[in-house]
Amino acid sequence: MKITNVYIGGWFQRTMLQLTEIYDFLRECKTKLNLNQKKLMEYRKSLGIGKIDYGVDGVEYIEFTTNLNITVKIFEDGLIVLNNREISDDTLFADLDKVTDYYENKLSPAINYLFSLGAPVPKELAGIETVYPYFIVCNNATKGQINELLSRTEKQKYFEFTNSNYDVVRGDKYYFINNKKQQITNIEKYIESQIFIREFKGQLHRYLNMHRVIWEKIDHVKENANIKGADIVKFTSTLDGYAKTINLIDGRINQMGTYISTREKIAKSDKNLTDFLAISGYRFETLRDTLDYIKYLWDMTQTYINSAQKLFNGLKSDVTSKSINSLTIVTSMSAGASIITLLTKSEPKFTVFGILYFFILAGLGWGSTKLLSFISQNRKYQVSDVSYDKDIK
Repeated sequence: MKITNVYIGGWFQRTMLQLTEIYDFLRECKTKLNLNQKKLMEYRKSLGIGKIDYGVDGVEYIEFTTNLNITVKIFEDGLIVLNNREISDDTLFADLDKVTDYYENKLSPAINYLFSLGAPVPKELAGIETVYPYFIVCNNATKGQINELLSRTEKQKYFEFTNSNYDVVRGDKYYFINNKKQQITNIEKYIESQIFIREFKGQLHRYLNMHRVIWEKIDHVKENANIKGADIVKFTSTLDGYAKTINLIDGRINQMGTYISTREKIAKSDKNLTDFLAISGYRFETLRDTLDYIKYLWDMTQTYINSAQKLFNGLKSDVTSKSINSLTIVTSMSAGASIITLLTKSEPKFTVFGILYFFILAGLGWGSTKLLSFISQNRKYQVSDVSYDKDIK
């Protein structure tokens, strides 16, 4: 048995426009964006770029080599696949660490900085630790050798597939592919498809969990049957923050349908992938159904946050209205006292009592304003909303 290749990768929505920007950056460190050129050059230098090619294989892609003998392939839809060809059985885990380190600490920071302008990534998505699928390709391995590799990485076997050309054994994080006829091209296309499917599914799962978390946060805000006037502005700002996150994520979700249709078309139009589609072909339809379900949940979340914002904006207007009415009463009292004073005095005179009387009136006005403000801030407002039993999601 000989271990020939190790692959890892990831996916985040991109377009051919962004692929062109990546190509300009990788080739000549050029960008039309207002980025720090010195910082951009440092990122490019850290990549250790060798030969760069631009090609088309169903979609456009960039492929370049590095001084670590790692090959990087970036597709226009955002799929990134890294291939480490210098592998040996004795240094397998060190080789896996090498390609992972390059992806996490060199390539990803460079790409993230290149696209750091524009719509932000929601903080709930930033800094999420990704569990990469590792694809380990072997030539002419026996079943016992594959099982031995599996035992060195993870104990559980999820599924096994075999035919005259390939054996595929999948654990949780690791895929072992035995190449019986040493035809690597079809294997690479299968790996690209699997990375896309796993990343697509992973993003949908994160969106599902984020829906649960944000829904509970909105519930926490709305669960106060009575709320102080002083807290209404704070809760309104909190809901506005949730609404911004929901809008950003909703935009990401609505983009995903186009990508899965393109990837499915590429896979099904390639006759050489027929064997592999027997393993993963059904998942495209499953992913599409799951995407529709997640869209439905986020539509519900959008409606829920809108209703919460409308409720608290109404309470905020009520507080403002009552505060204005209270200040009007104080102003009227002060004006009335001034008119009475003018009518009972034949001519204005500056006396110690007059000055003292002025400060007494001012103090009473200030104290009345503070008292009414305190009452307004601590007045309990009824949060009226319809409650529902929760379905299991």
